[in-house]
Parts: sequence; C-alpha cells; structure tokens
Amino acid sequence: MATVITSECINCGACEPECPNTAIYPGGVEWELDGVKHPPLATDIFYIVPDKCTECVGFYDHEACAAVCPVDCCVPDPERPETEDVLIERAKRLHPDKEFPPDFPSRFRKAGAPAPETKGQPATPPEQAPQRAPEPPAPTAAPAPAAAPAAESTLRLPSLEEWEVPVECFRCGGVYAVAFRHFRAGVVFYCPFCNGSLVVTLPMHQRVAEALEEFHREWTADFEAFEEKRRRELAEFEERQRRRLEGFQERLRQVSKEARPPGAPRRRSWLFG
Repeated sequence: MATVITSECINCGACEPECPNTAIYPGGVEWELDGVKHPPLATDIFYIVPDKCTECVGFYDHEACAAVCPVDCCVPDPERPETEDVLIERAKRLHPDKEFPPDFPSRFRKAGAPAPETKGQPATPPEQAPQRAPEPPAPTAAPAPAAAPAAESTLRLPSLEEWEVPVECFRCGGVYAVAFRHFRAGVVFYCPFCNGSLVVTLPMHQRVAEALEEFHREWTADFEAFEEKRRRELAEFEERQRRRLEGFQERLRQVSKEARPPGAPRRRSWLFG
C-alpha cells in the first residue's frame, strides 16, 4: 500500500528530502511524472503521490518518511494495498538507470514485518497477543529451586527482545501487545480488533528502547545492591554466631569438667575435735 500523510502534518518538511522517489511534495505544489505536470493532491500540508511511492522498497527496509516524521503522520494507506512485487516494479520503472539486486531492501523482508497485503485480503498481523494488554506485563514468577541453600528471588524479567510492548490503536482504541524485537522503525502493525495500521517511527522505537533499558538497569542495580547488603549482613551474622559457638564450647568444657562420673574418688572432709 502507498504511504499517505495525515492531517496531523505540521509542514516541517523533514520527509521530503528522505524520499528516494521524489514522491513527496509541499501542499499546493504540482507534482510531476514522466515530464507531465499534475495538480497538487493537497493544498495545506505535504502530500505523497501514490503512483510514485514504493514504500521505499528497493532502497530501505523501512519507510524513510515515517522514520523521520516527528508527529508520526506518515502511515500506510489502507485504501491502496500493494504487494512487494508491485512496488519493486514501480521502483524499476521510476529508476530505469538503477539496478536492483535480488536481495533488494524491503520492509516486507525485515524480521517481524507482516506479509504483503493484496486486494480483499488484509495482511496477516505479526506476532501479537489477541487479547487486550492495558499495561506492560508484570515480571513472571518462576519457582525457586527446591534444594536451594539460601532464599532466592522468584522474580524474573523477560529479555529486552522478548518484552511485550503495548500498542494502542488510534482508530478503535484497542490495545494489543507486540514483542520488542519486532518493534522497529518502519515495521507496520495491524490492530487485531479493527485491522487499523500503525507504522513504528524511529522516535517511537527510541523512546520505548530507552524506557526498557533504563528499567532493566535500575532493576539490576537494585537487586545487586540488595544482594551485596545481604552478603554483608550474612557475614556479620556468621561472625556473631562463630563467637557465640566459641563461647558455648568453653562453657561446655566447664560443665563437662564440673560433672563427676559414677565411681570417681571424692575428697572426704574430716572433723577435728
């Protein structure tokens, strides 16, 4: 599907120079194809010409305009689904002097990208939870080893790549979750409730990555500090118990010394007149 610029556009112009097909124009400016001028598709905001958009297939593994948009308004057009084959053929037609190798970059080939969408057949959503996830999942509890010599924490955090990121659909408000390993700039997700699309932008990915990394650092530091404190307290406790044991051993020696076994000679007392 071609990419469109929604009404949230702030006319910053960041997307225009990123397009490898010169498919992005400022509002009110005529667009050109094969030397023919055409009326502008929008007058107030930047717009993308569908006949020149290849979703950056052949050039990048993500949509360049969506990656740099500060307000996330460059999104796939659900009314114009197109396959990777259609897009790469368009790229070849727009750039007859460029050779595209068999392994050309494409968001369809990127890990976690959904399958190409065709007319009447929505793209299969990537790995995502079918149920709502209103907030990030809490760390799962794992049973402690049965023969552990000391108390051990049962809290376990998922790895950064496996952490599930909640995504809220701006169309229906539904919330679903996707693994962070798929949450990459340029990847398109589809709402399991209304099939609305969401393109992950570079700022979105960076904010989520920074939040996860910061939490992991703090979590790890807190546990390490606690373990260090516990080691110190254990060492102090063992030292106190060692001294206590030594004192008891001395006391036991005295008790044993004072005890008289049966048949042991006793000192008699004599009375003198």
